[in-house]
Amino acid sequence: MGVLKKFEQRLEGLVNGTFAKVFKSEVQPVEIAGALQRECDNNATIWNRDRTVVPNDFIVELSTPDYERLSPYSGQLGDELAGMVRDYAKQQRYTFMGPIKVNLEKADDLDTGLYRVRSRTGGGPVGAPQPGSRTRHWIEINGTRHQISRGSLVMGRSTEADVRIDDPGVSRRHCEIRTGSPSTIADLGSTNGIVVDGQHTTRATLRDGSRIVVGSTTIIYRQAEG
Repeated sequence: MGVLKKFEQRLEGLVNGTFAKVFKSEVQPVEIAGALQRECDNNATIWNRDRTVVPNDFIVELSTPDYERLSPYSGQLGDELAGMVRDYAKQQRYTFMGPIKVNLEKADDLDTGLYRVRSRTGGGPVGAPQPGSRTRHWIEINGTRHQISRGSLVMGRSTEADVRIDDPGVSRRHCEIRTGSPSTIADLGSTNGIVVDGQHTTRATLRDGSRIVVGSTTIIYRQAEG
């Protein structure tokens, strides 16, 4: 039996059907569960022939109506979703860098029925990297990965930028990421500014899975030990 089917059956048996009424919202738990599986697959990092690491800390962003409908059950739902991720990882032979957590958050920019998943790797003692391990940093744009290897990376429309973004809403030198503890992003005086994790800003701290919007382009910031 598939992991998603088992997840659905577990939900059906919870608390005298309490979830049945709640889950008539447009966002269904099985949709979220499927998105968490894809998040694992899309962010799997091969450490060696015997170990593929996937995110363990997930945030599910929901519209205000869906969040208000589901939030009273967020603890129980989070536990069930974490169990589903654990089962899926076992099936795929994935490993984690910390305890599995799934939390719900409200996102004002989402309409009813829409959701967004953010994730990061680490955050706990389980399987934590050994001292001296190196943190790798990269960004993902439209499925293409760009390593940040020199401590900083400038993005913009200019051919002189470290990463060129062909978007009319992006300035020639739009913004710069600087890696560190923590990594940060700063606007370089662009015309349209930057949005980081849903907030318009000129400077922000980044974490693994942060979403950066410049013009109409979405950039995902990633970091991992290894």
